[in-house]
Order: sequence, then structure tokens, then C-alpha cells
Amino acid sequence: MKLDILIFAVHPDDAELGCSGTILKHKAAGKKVGVIDLTRGELGSRGSAEIRDEEAKVAAEILGLDVRENLAMRDGFFQNDEAHILQVIRKIRQYQPEIVIGNAFTDRHPDHGRASKLINDAVFLSGLVKIQTEMNGLPQAQWRPGLLLHFIQDTYIKPDVLIDVTPFWETKMESVRAYKTQFYSPDYDEENQTYISNPEFIKAVEARARDYGKSIGVTFAEGFTSSKLLGVDSLFNLI
Repeated sequence: MKLDILIFAVHPDDAELGCSGTILKHKAAGKKVGVIDLTRGELGSRGSAEIRDEEAKVAAEILGLDVRENLAMRDGFFQNDEAHILQVIRKIRQYQPEIVIGNAFTDRHPDHGRASKLINDAVFLSGLVKIQTEMNGLPQAQWRPGLLLHFIQDTYIKPDVLIDVTPFWETKMESVRAYKTQFYSPDYDEENQTYISNPEFIKAVEARARDYGKSIGVTFAEGFTSSKLLGVDSLFNLI
């Protein structure tokens, strides 16, 4: 299956927090969208890898994803090395996305910035013919997406692109709430409360989206950054 957009997120729930409104918007426009989580989030203070697997499945159904996979890299200890880069390259070449979206350039969680660099390097190297990979015993052709963006996470980063996600906000938050062990939920034991399970965390997520939305005259927006300058064919595409 060829995808239009492929999101690589280091932890299950990163994509939901960072860009699920954008996922929903493009799914509504008929695009094929997939998410590949790099780790199972097994170092999370609450829940377990097995529970996170189930929560990710529920979130995938809410978002209507065409693909959701997990590369099962070691949470907290994966590296930006040849073996890990090749894992990502195989998925890029398998799904041949036009757009890849990855973790934030930098964030309070060190996995996020490290994953961002890993994804960035894999996107470039995936386009080199002399890097050879196989899938199901067959050689893969090189493929480089036309656009690489990074969603913004806990640490504020000035966005290069803002996407209006107002009509999809409630569904986005439903996908976030699918992770009952990770975020505040009255159905889950609040013992061992963490930074992200505090009810104030979700309020801050909404406040950030409202602030981004205010900048472009809408209620809610998601922000993205790019390591290269972005161009348009006409000034009227910016209206």
C-alpha cells in the first residue's frame, strides 16, 4: 500500500498529541495516512507495553488510520545508528509516502529529539540508491518523500506551518483519551501521577492549540517545523 502521509512517532500517543488533528483533516480529504511508532513506550511510569499496544489500536480506529505499526525499538535506549536507520528506511521504501512527519526537533523528553534526528537522517538516506534494503526477501527501490515536517511537543517551538484543525478537535482529543493509562482519566487509578497524567497537562495542550489557532484566525491549530525553507507557487496559496 502506498501512503500519502507517514508519521513516525517514538512513543504511542506522540502522534495523537502532536498531529492527530492534521491526520483527521487529511483522512477526511481522502488521503491515506499511517503511523509507525518506534517504541512500545515500555518505560512509561503508568501502564505497560501490552496496555499501550491496546490503547494504540483504539486510537488508530478513532483516527481511521490506514496503517499502524510498531518497530519495537528500545524505549529510552534506541540510537541513531545504522541498524535503527535501516529499520526506518525499510518502512519509508515500503509505503513510499509523499510526506513524512516526525517528532519535535527538541523537547523535555530526550527520546523526542533523538527520534527527530533519526527520522531526518533516514528520510535523506532512503533516497540513496547505494543503500540496499529488502522487504520479504525482495529488494526495495530507493524513495525520498517530497516533504519532511516535525510536529511540536511539550517544549514551545515557533512553528513554520500552522494547520487549522478546528473541525477535528474533539475527535483528536478522543484519540488522546484512548491512552487512559497515560493521561488523566476518571476510569484509571490516579496513583503514581506523572507530568502528563496531571489534568493540567491536557489543558495546556488545548491552550497551545488555541494560541496557534488565534495566530491564523481559527479556534484550534497544530504547528509544524521544517529544517528547510518551504515555498509556494503563488501568494494566493497563502490566503
